[in-house]
Amino acid sequence: MTKLPALRIQAIGAWFLLSLVMLLFAAGPSLAEVKPESLPALTGRVVDVANVLKPQEREALRVKLKNLEDQSGIQMAVATVSTLQGEEIEPYANALFRKWQLGQKDKNNGLLFLIAPTEHKIRFEVGYGLEGTLTDALTKLILRNAVSPKLKAGDFAGGITAGVDESIAVLTTDKSSWQKRPALQQGGDQQASPAAVAFFFIIFLVILYIVWRNRNNINWTSAATGYVIGSAFGGRDGEGGSRDSGDNFSGGGGDSGGGGSSDSY
Repeated sequence: MTKLPALRIQAIGAWFLLSLVMLLFAAGPSLAEVKPESLPALTGRVVDVANVLKPQEREALRVKLKNLEDQSGIQMAVATVSTLQGEEIEPYANALFRKWQLGQKDKNNGLLFLIAPTEHKIRFEVGYGLEGTLTDALTKLILRNAVSPKLKAGDFAGGITAGVDESIAVLTTDKSSWQKRPALQQGGDQQASPAAVAFFFIIFLVILYIVWRNRNNINWTSAATGYVIGSAFGGRDGEGGSRDSGDNFSGGGGDSGGGGSSDSY
């Protein structure tokens, strides 16, 4: 049997690995897919486009969020949307955060709590400056233990309030205090299996190998363009919203790099 030249084997192997990586990136959400006109306007600290909250519930949340900013400078907003319009919640939340520019510009201390009832998805989008305190692991615990069970039961006010309360507790109290809260206990949280860890490690090595082999030929500017969104969007507001009362609220110029976590209910 005729043997394939070594160069051809390498070319086939490189093509296969590159195809695999491209499929992985294609399967993930792209920030560039979120259309500016699909995003609601920032009409207050609580933007209830999906209309799942009563006026008094929105006002109670508004007061908590205003107190948080008054005491710590942290800008937190709650948003419900009627639909994600076919987008994944991660890029949608990141684009919305950047449009609203939550948090102080020099501190990036903004936080967005997004609820999409139609898709049964929820997410905390965390500003750069808060990622060290409100970690991805903690936001995941809050969503899974405090928020999702209430939303599954149809208690939107209870679930959203729990998410706000737990995140504020982490941001404003010492570690020994918030670690005792039931919603932040690990419980039955499962660790990744060794097979899953090995799989993702192999994928990482594949990506690293391809980048190294093609380090002189990659157009980094072009590659990054699809993942960068301007800090503000123009165009019309795609959705209305329930304006909260009592104070004028606007973003302070903060940014987020995609920190946070999501959950389904």
